[in-house]
Amino acid sequence: MSKKIYTNLKENAADMTAAVAGGTPASDHKIFYGHQYIDYADIKAVSDVLRSDYLTCGPAVDAVEKTICEITGAKYAVVTSNCTAALHIACMAAGIGEGDEVITTPITFAASANCALYCGARPVFADIDEKTYTIDPDSIEKCITEKTKAVIPVHYTGQAVDYDRIREICEKHNLILIEDAAHAIGTKYKGTPIGSLPGTSMTCFSFHPVKTCTAGEGGAVTTNDKDLYQKLLLYRSHGITHDQALMSHPTDDPWYYEMVDMGYNYRMTDMQAALLKSQLSKLQLFSERRDQLTKRYNEALKKLPGVILQAANPDSETTRHLYILQLDLEKLTCTRREFFDALKAENIICQVHYIPVYYFPQYEKMGYKKGLCPKAERLYERILSLPLYYSLSDEEQDAVILAIKKVLQHYSK
Repeated sequence: MSKKIYTNLKENAADMTAAVAGGTPASDHKIFYGHQYIDYADIKAVSDVLRSDYLTCGPAVDAVEKTICEITGAKYAVVTSNCTAALHIACMAAGIGEGDEVITTPITFAASANCALYCGARPVFADIDEKTYTIDPDSIEKCITEKTKAVIPVHYTGQAVDYDRIREICEKHNLILIEDAAHAIGTKYKGTPIGSLPGTSMTCFSFHPVKTCTAGEGGAVTTNDKDLYQKLLLYRSHGITHDQALMSHPTDDPWYYEMVDMGYNYRMTDMQAALLKSQLSKLQLFSERRDQLTKRYNEALKKLPGVILQAANPDSETTRHLYILQLDLEKLTCTRREFFDALKAENIICQVHYIPVYYFPQYEKMGYKKGLCPKAERLYERILSLPLYYSLSDEEQDAVILAIKKVLQHYSK
C-alpha cells in the first residue's frame, strides 16, 4: 500500500469515525483484537487472598475447581498454571508416549501439537472444514495409522467441532479423545457443556487474558474418570503425594510425602484461582455480550463483497472467543498484509489466528513440510481476527465496521 493511500485513510479516519462514535475521533484510540475485563469484584477477590494465610496451594484452588465442575458438568477439575500445562498432563494421564501419533489441527496455537511432543509422540495434522474452520472428521480418519493413540480436536473460535462424528471415529478405532477447549469455556454442544461430553477422556481450558474469562495465566483439565483425575493431580505437582494409599512406603509421620511418579510444577496460585472464580461468576454475561457483538458483525459484514464469514455449526451454542474475517482475495486488489496494515492505519489492531503449526522452523527441522493441509494453508493466507471482547462498545465496533468498509471500498475490483 502506498504512503499516499495510508495518509488519505488516516486523514479521513477521525471525521468518518466521529459520525459513528458520537463525535469522538478515533485517531488517538486504538481498538485491539482482545482485552481482559477486570472489575472491583475481581480486584477484591485477589486482595482478599493477599490478606489471607494462603497465596498458593490453598482453599481458593479447591473453590475454583468446584466452580469449573458446576459450569461444565464434569465430575472432576484440575486447574493448572496455563492451558499448555493442562494439555501436557492430559497427554501424560492418557499414557501417550514414544512411538505414538496424536492427530490435531494445524489451525491452532502450537501447544495443541506440542503437548504430544512433550510426551515423545508425533503430532499428525488433519485438515480443516473450509466453512467452519474446525478440524474435518473425514481428514482425521484419513490420518489414522496403527500408531495413532489419540485425537485432540480444537473448538476453534469457541465454536464446537463436529463432535459426534469425531467421537464415533475415536470409538471405531479405539482412540483416546482429548478436547482442546482453550477457546470454549461456556460453549455447549447439543445442549451439553463442553467439558463433560460423553466419550471424551479429558477437556482442557485456557484462562489467558484474551480468553472469555481470565486468571492472568491459567488452565484446567476436566474429566469424569477418577483414575485420570488422580493422575492429573500427581502430574500437576511434581508427582508428589501425601495420600498413603498411593505410597510405596507409607508412614503416619505428619511431614512425610512421596514422589511416586515424574511430574511438574504446573500449579495455579490462590491469587489466580480467586481471580478466575470471580471471572467465572460473570461467564454468562461475558458470553451474552460476545454473542451480541458477533451478531452485529455478521449483520454488518455478511453482504459485503470481498469478505467471507465463518459458517456456524448449528449444534454449537457458542461462547465466541474469536471473530474471524476471511478475505475473498479474488475480489480484492490487495494482499492480506495490505488489508491488515490499512486497518491498522485506522487504529484497528487485528491479529491472525493462526499460523499453521507445522510452518514453524522447529517443525520443519522434524521433517514437516508445507502442503500437508491445503485447506488450512489457504485459510491462513486470508484471515484476520477482528476486535471481540466484553468491554468493546457498540461505538467502537461500529468504528471497526466502518474501517472495514472503507478499506474494502478502496481495494474492491
